[in-house]
Amino acid sequence: MEGKYINPYTDFGFKKLFGTEMNKELLISFLNSLFEGHEEIRDITYRNSEQLGSGMLDRKAVFDVYCENIAGERFIVEMQKAEQNYFKDRSVFYATFPIREQAQRGDWDFQLKGVYTVGILNFVFPDDEYADDCMHHEVKLMDVEDKHVFYDKLTFVYLEMPKFRKTEDELVTMFDKWLYVLRNLSRLMERPAALQERVFTRLFEQAEIAKLSPKELFDYEESVKVYRDLINVVETARQKGERSGMEIGLEKGRAEGRAEGIEMGVNQNKIDNARRMKQKGFSTEDIAEITGLGKDEIDAI
Repeated sequence: MEGKYINPYTDFGFKKLFGTEMNKELLISFLNSLFEGHEEIRDITYRNSEQLGSGMLDRKAVFDVYCENIAGERFIVEMQKAEQNYFKDRSVFYATFPIREQAQRGDWDFQLKGVYTVGILNFVFPDDEYADDCMHHEVKLMDVEDKHVFYDKLTFVYLEMPKFRKTEDELVTMFDKWLYVLRNLSRLMERPAALQERVFTRLFEQAEIAKLSPKELFDYEESVKVYRDLINVVETARQKGERSGMEIGLEKGRAEGRAEGIEMGVNQNKIDNARRMKQKGFSTEDIAEITGLGKDEIDAI
């Protein structure tokens, strides 16, 4: 394997560092740095990451990491590796599971514990949505008239990782240091001098590829292959969408316009990419999440 440390953007790498009982101090430290004193997490309990709907036909949700603090507040922590059409809708949908599971049988006054969704994004939101230097977003339900927080028990935090560009010399807070690790870990050949806190000693020990067991190494290599395939598929779709969308738009003629042609081209690329992903063994759920196609559309390919 290339590099000395595992890539936290892979499924194996992210869950190895943040999704195991043995390494929960890493997740606690990261979350405490993220909330900067607004939430103080002393301990967590991992919960089942696979959430089922209330009925047999309901869609399920599979979280990267799902945990609860000692106050009963729930935390969903997701590594989002690629942009998708309805990412915000998916975030809201996922947040409904820890809300609904708090329902109690019999008499219940509907009091809820807080629910936090943390998205570590390997992409940026559309160019016109946020400034280039704004990479940390905390979203709550707000009254649009006077701008006060209407409900403070539902929070979405998004980190646009490509916008984090601080060097080692510029790291000041623990939050800075965690973002630096997530952004650069797989490219580092030694532990940076700026990361001397005890928690990072644990992290670099757990992240060293040479210390993985044979099975862990096999699982990691497979995870890296899936990650690289995903990145290649997304990049190919972007490039082909830009080219073929224009070509099809011209073929449709001025009457129907360039916009319709681009849309058709992008849709055809989604189908082509979904076909290649099926051949590579991607699950239907992953294909739907990446391409935006529906399950019936994917099954028909």
